[in-house]
Amino acid sequence: MSEKALEARSQAGNKFKGGFNCSEAIVHAFNEMLDNPLNPESLKMASGFGGGLGHAGSMCGALAGSVMVIGLLGGRTDASQSREPIYNLAHEFHDRFKNQFGGIDCRMLNLHAFDSQEHLKGCLKLTGGTAKLLMEFIQEKGLVTA
Repeated sequence: MSEKALEARSQAGNKFKGGFNCSEAIVHAFNEMLDNPLNPESLKMASGFGGGLGHAGSMCGALAGSVMVIGLLGGRTDASQSREPIYNLAHEFHDRFKNQFGGIDCRMLNLHAFDSQEHLKGCLKLTGGTAKLLMEFIQEKGLVTA
């Protein structure tokens, strides 16, 4: 495990413990680790993804935040550019996440009542683990340097 992956796990976990939801924790931690390419106003875009889209229990917010980071690093800026490269990266990370954690839906990954102590403990572990997985992934894909 790389030093950067451990740092990502720690930073995202600390952001979560500090009150950010899973998606916000991932986006804020990676924004800092990438020397703040996003301004504070744009960081708000991650807020609604916590709890699997506002407690809907759908796609895990940590996964959604990770795909936002992948898009930041490898997304397109012009509609004439091919979308296949970023789609392939997002799909591959989705599959790695699913293989690592056994699913992608918040309600399946953490069976405890939202915001209970047990739920928060599970989300902390999932958020940190996702940040580690994301850093390893983006390093492997050459989206950031080691």
